Amino acid sequence: MRPRIPARPPAGTVYAAADEVCFGYGGAEVLRGVTLSVVTGEVLALVGPNGSGKSTLLSLLAGDARPHAGAVHLDGRPIGDWSARELALRRAVLPQQLTLAFPFSVREVVAMGRAPWARTAAEQDDDAVVAAELERTETAGLRHRPFQELSGGERARAGLARVLAQRTPMVLLDEPTAALDIRHQEAVLGLARGRAGAGDAVVVVLHDLALAAACADRVAVLSGGVVRACGRPAEVLREELLGEVYRHPVEVLPHPRTGVPMVLARR
Repeated sequence: MRPRIPARPPAGTVYAAADEVCFGYGGAEVLRGVTLSVVTGEVLALVGPNGSGKSTLLSLLAGDARPHAGAVHLDGRPIGDWSARELALRRAVLPQQLTLAFPFSVREVVAMGRAPWARTAAEQDDDAVVAAELERTETAGLRHRPFQELSGGERARAGLARVLAQRTPMVLLDEPTAALDIRHQEAVLGLARGRAGAGDAVVVVLHDLALAAACADRVAVLSGGVVRACGRPAEVLREELLGEVYRHPVEVLPHPRTGVPMVLARR
């Protein structure tokens, strides 16, 4: 049976939502009553200290984990109602680390992002989409290289190309800039902004608060398994809140040219 290709929702649609979700590992509670919406046409940044639940929340929004309490909806239905393939047509996920057991080439890894579209009309675009995303992520020159032989930064960009090639209405990125130099950080976040500008929903986990302030339409600050604040960067990135959450005093200053908040550790 050919899968039904999902309709692209208009910008401003709540495409995914967590409603009072709770989750834990081995009896340790990681998320406690988290409510959050993911909207098409926006970049939503998840920030917070280590262990605050950012990656866990991303997994719940992806449907890779199921909440112990509460509910997650995707594209108008409980996320557990979708099959694995139906999920893959609606959201693409970039994990912190992409590990492969076999020596696939970079092009083969990127082409994996097209697997959900097999036996659909979009399958005819596979080669063109893969080539476009290799160019967009500056990995075309690596396309014949074994993925396992790449540096950390090269793997990150090839993994992003795979996610972008999946062409889903929602993109979930877990620390996509962690292994990248400043030029490629800006390039990756520019691609995220481009996807949001085209109407997709983008959720990105970031540790760099300055990057979050510069690229996100909304920022959700997690701490202790709860969302402490969510809103526009200038509303959320406040000295008092960040100092409390990160347990270190910070200064928040407007950029002299753009006015975007700059977050600096107070020394």
